[in-house]
Amino acid sequence: MKMRRRAVLGLSATVVVAALAAGCAPPSTSSGGSSAKTSGGGVDAAKATSAGSFGGMSALVKAAKKEGQLNVIALPPDWANYGTIIKTFEKKYGIKVNSAQPDGASQDEINAAKQLKGTSRAPDVFDLGQSVALANLKMFAPYKVQTFDTIGKQFKDPNGTWVNDYGGIISIGYNSKKVPPVKTLDDLLKPAYKGSVALNGDPTQAGAAFSGVVMAAIANGGSADNVAPGVNFFVKLKKAGNFLPVDPTPTTIESGQTPVVIDWDYTNAAETPKVPGWKVMVPQNAIVGGYYFQAINAEAPHPAAARLWEEFLFSDEGQNLYLNGGARPVRADDMKKKGTLDQKAFAKLPAVHGQPVIPTNAQTNKDAQYLSKNWSKVTS
Repeated sequence: MKMRRRAVLGLSATVVVAALAAGCAPPSTSSGGSSAKTSGGGVDAAKATSAGSFGGMSALVKAAKKEGQLNVIALPPDWANYGTIIKTFEKKYGIKVNSAQPDGASQDEINAAKQLKGTSRAPDVFDLGQSVALANLKMFAPYKVQTFDTIGKQFKDPNGTWVNDYGGIISIGYNSKKVPPVKTLDDLLKPAYKGSVALNGDPTQAGAAFSGVVMAAIANGGSADNVAPGVNFFVKLKKAGNFLPVDPTPTTIESGQTPVVIDWDYTNAAETPKVPGWKVMVPQNAIVGGYYFQAINAEAPHPAAARLWEEFLFSDEGQNLYLNGGARPVRADDMKKKGTLDQKAFAKLPAVHGQPVIPTNAQTNKDAQYLSKNWSKVTS
């Protein structure tokens, strides 16, 4: 997405430590709308807070199939395995998935929902970075999937208004055939990396970039409570002529245009088999993790399909599909205990040694405010 810049970690802190130590056009009008009755029993799907509201999963499936479509946005097929996830959902339920702006960022999702409100083209669901999600809670419809109780309290709103779905660790991907090995974040300030270092997105709008600044802050004496040193690092990177103001994509990486990319580990790792010499490292003095926030649009034109989508994503099948894309599923602890976690895919995750820093919601809000006022020091 514009390699998709959204906020992330898919395992609880306990498992992470143990496991990682080891290894737009004007809106069109439509008769579709979130107030439509969708089930034979007269259930208002837009107000359903669980599958039980429909009378069970079979009734939810029936209502979703009746709607026949689902609108998703900013889900590139090569991001967290979303291409396969979408195809699997379509095949499983016979529901057409309309995927808009696959290269969009989190803020683009919110903008589209506002612009297309009341039309059949509005997004049904969101997959957002932390800072953007927390700034738009009033736009979400509360819903608890069947596996809701298996998700840690720290990874969800108690009413199901949002739930973390998958995550990762911020990393540095680099083409070792074009630049010297990256051993520390400060290496990127050296002349050898001139015009080479790209950040995946704008940290005021995208989670990956936001967490990249947090990583730089921690590596330079700051913290999740103080991202000023992170902004200062990127100011230095720009003054050195090393900051590359290009949004990295698989195309820019594979063409050599962006030889160094700061992004999630699963996104960078996806390029390893495609680019000879592509390496992925995590600065061991600044291990930063984060989660994406899954939510239903309160104005979803296909409210039953939106809820079925959530059920699918948080099922064992959906969570393993994330894992097969290199992302860390939020239900990994529970699935590991039950023996349903794809252990082969889990073993392939990039190795990280140490305790990841995962900013709290309060820290994220504070940092977002700072970045909104100070990121221009880098871009201007």
